[in-house]
Amino acid sequence: MNQTTTTLSRRALVLSMAAAPAAALTTPAAARTAPSTETTMPDVQYRTQKVGSVDVFYREAGPADAPALLLLHGFPTSSHMFRDLIPLLADRYRVIAPDLPGFGLTRAPERGSFEYSFDNLAKVIGQFVEAIGLTRYGLYVFDYGAPTGLRLAMAHPERVTAIITQNGNAYLEGLSAEWEPWQAYWRDPTEANRAACRASLTDDFIRDQYEHGAPAGRVGPDGYTLDQFYMHRAEAAEIQLDLILSYRTNVALYPAFQSYFRQHQPRLLAVWGRNDAFFLPAGAEAFRRDLPKAEVHLLDTGHFALETHHREIADRIHHFLPA
Repeated sequence: MNQTTTTLSRRALVLSMAAAPAAALTTPAAARTAPSTETTMPDVQYRTQKVGSVDVFYREAGPADAPALLLLHGFPTSSHMFRDLIPLLADRYRVIAPDLPGFGLTRAPERGSFEYSFDNLAKVIGQFVEAIGLTRYGLYVFDYGAPTGLRLAMAHPERVTAIITQNGNAYLEGLSAEWEPWQAYWRDPTEANRAACRASLTDDFIRDQYEHGAPAGRVGPDGYTLDQFYMHRAEAAEIQLDLILSYRTNVALYPAFQSYFRQHQPRLLAVWGRNDAFFLPAGAEAFRRDLPKAEVHLLDTGHFALETHHREIADRIHHFLPA
């Protein structure tokens, strides 16, 4: 190719590029490519609310005027367990997930100056709810969150619009044989029986809680690694052992919880990991005994169902709750 031909080719290329915008202006609108749209994920706010001597850390997302959902976590985790669920609910609901005293980023006094019991956990969360101005809310309860939340519901049944229980038990038939070391401590709270419960606080046990019964390869390390870190903090193990002993008060309250169900007939959705080694599917089915209209869905996963089935659980909630 000679120099004249090269110059002409370059000139033609430049002219064609300059003409392109003008051609686009004359292209019919129907023939143009529509601009892409992106789904905006709701912003999650991280806040702290002073409640007496406790600084309650919590996550919040969704419109301030939307129906409220109070998410209560379990052992040995924190509101971090709801990290995948919150964005899926915050388009319709005001979602609030606090860390219980003794867990996560909530700051409470040391043992000796603060009683780590379930009655006290419920007292703090009840005061927290009032401090942030919640007067009506749905309850999402898991594990330790169930006896905590049900205490709130019994104290103020008029505030609770619905209950979603994800492996949150209220019936004796829901307790598996894995509870025996804890039950031995309840029956006879000796130092030896307390020491036997320390097996539930080890790194291996915490990881197994997450992975047991869950689809292979589906549980990420984020949740159990954070829980392991929290368990190694000063006094964490002793606080958890205090709460293990206090758990006997929850079982003693099962008849009262069931009486609340029968009297007030709250709308209830149970979404349960059927392979949970601790809370058996019979505990989910038992809700129908006192709440005949309860919805019960068993998922093919374990105790921490949100680790693998947060989308399915969010879909169930969307179908269950009013829009």
